[in-house]
Amino acid sequence: MTETIQLGGAKETGFFPRLRTIIGRRTEGRGVILLLVILAVLAFTQPLVFTALPVTIGRIALIGIVALGLTAVILMGELDLSVASTLAASGVVVAIIPDLRIAIPAALLMGIVVGIINAFFIAIVGIASFIASLGMLFALSGLAFVLSNEVPVSIANQDAGLAFGQPLFGPVTPRILLFFLVFIAIQLFVTKVKAGREFFAVGGNRQAAYDSGIPVKRRIFTGFIISGFVSALAGVIYTLELTVATPTAGSTVLLASFAAAIIGGNYLKGGRGSIIGTLIGASSLGVLQVALFLSGVQVPVQNTLIGAILLIAVITDPSSLRAISARVRATLPDRTKVEAQ
Repeated sequence: MTETIQLGGAKETGFFPRLRTIIGRRTEGRGVILLLVILAVLAFTQPLVFTALPVTIGRIALIGIVALGLTAVILMGELDLSVASTLAASGVVVAIIPDLRIAIPAALLMGIVVGIINAFFIAIVGIASFIASLGMLFALSGLAFVLSNEVPVSIANQDAGLAFGQPLFGPVTPRILLFFLVFIAIQLFVTKVKAGREFFAVGGNRQAAYDSGIPVKRRIFTGFIISGFVSALAGVIYTLELTVATPTAGSTVLLASFAAAIIGGNYLKGGRGSIIGTLIGASSLGVLQVALFLSGVQVPVQNTLIGAILLIAVITDPSSLRAISARVRATLPDRTKVEAQ
């Protein structure tokens, strides 16, 4: 956080100066702007999004659950590309075990184990998180196809699945309720718990974190366990609601969840971001996806648009803009030298 100091003058007071200060200290600006733009456009072009509230919130919840787990990893400057395949594999585990009382804990345990394995290769072996989680992505994807025999698998207790998808009160389904519980839990963890607050230190300056006595490797394990567990939870929810598991489930979630985290102001190199920003980013993309679906836009086109939004979000990051500006200035001839010649 930065603070503006005025030399030789009084500190600015009033609503707008304070508002500028608050905005300058926050990282969610791009997510808020995107959400407002999307809502304004859809109010005129696709108002059905606002009337189909359960569908819209449900989509936000699915993207958001995975994105919230990813945020815990991104805050430390790491990546977890295995979230989508964790979702798919855990969903297949739920379907192939007849008793849901065993299937659900087994699927969640699988997510924890995936997180531990990812963290082991990253923190202990020293493999880059991109490579380690990419390998896990392919491994889990193959496992999902093997366990399901490459075909959709229905859960044994269809009635339980159908009941799980019903609203608890108003438009709030179990999926939405679990999403908000995950949001509250991770938000409290990274803002109120010492171990969670240390995620920012690990991502901001890892060597300084080591020097200050922060157990960096332990924090990496914690972050990846959170990501794996939350991804598995999303797989359980997805399978129960559809009453069927497919090895390709979650194929569109990886891009959307990463985009939600980045649009929400989370810095890919770590040390800066917020869980609230991820919530805003997930809301933006969830509303957009529902609107595109209602308009008949095909999934590949949706992914193309989300990819473009993600690229814009990365380019418009303040640090990226400063780097681009510095490179442009470096390539331009020095005006003083030109005039001297």
